[in-house]
Amino acid sequence: MDREWMRQKLEAFDELTTLYWGIRFAQHDSSQERKRLFEAEPTVLKILHRLDPQSGEKEILGEDEWSGLTINVDEIRRGIGILADMDEWEVRLAPEGPSFRADGLHPWVWDAALTFWESNHYRAAVHAAANSVNAHLQDKLGRRDVSDTKLLQEAFSDKAPEAGKPRLRLPGDQTDPGVQTRQRGALLLGQGAFAAFRNPAAHETGDLAEQEALEQLATFSLVASFIEQCVVLT
Repeated sequence: MDREWMRQKLEAFDELTTLYWGIRFAQHDSSQERKRLFEAEPTVLKILHRLDPQSGEKEILGEDEWSGLTINVDEIRRGIGILADMDEWEVRLAPEGPSFRADGLHPWVWDAALTFWESNHYRAAVHAAANSVNAHLQDKLGRRDVSDTKLLQEAFSDKAPEAGKPRLRLPGDQTDPGVQTRQRGALLLGQGAFAAFRNPAAHETGDLAEQEALEQLATFSLVASFIEQCVVLT
């Protein structure tokens, strides 16, 4: 909705009403103002209905028994009041959303990102978190020959361990379809995080928005949790 346009229309109608009554009480010809009121009324009614769809049909202009004009100016001013407060309603009356504690992220992620986060370097915070997850994964597997997406692919591969290529397995019965699904999901999540977040953080310029960076850190936090709970098969 174009609230500014709506407000201007209602305020113009209110001012025209005041002008009409002033001319009429002075016993001058108010026919031109009366004509302008009726011309403006359809748009005013549309605006009032949009502001309060549940209120039913409103009547703004009418005729009394002496063929005089009646104007329901209270509805106009009520509409102006609604428009004046709508922006504040959205802020003050919005449902309470859950708060997100960054320090509740996995320590591999938050400990690495914290220094950059506090200085508002959000892309660098994501990059540091990704490097930390990669380093912990390398340590867990005892590997330095591969990293990032390639390391995740080999770590979560459903193939049996090979010489120099240990595997990660989530706890539980490995024949259980639920465990197998989570295993595949951990692989895909890790691949996606490194491909979509780590690589751009390392090579692109310009910073991330705070919310976007926080969401990316949360993704790496989930990846870190999967890695940490896995057992190593050699």
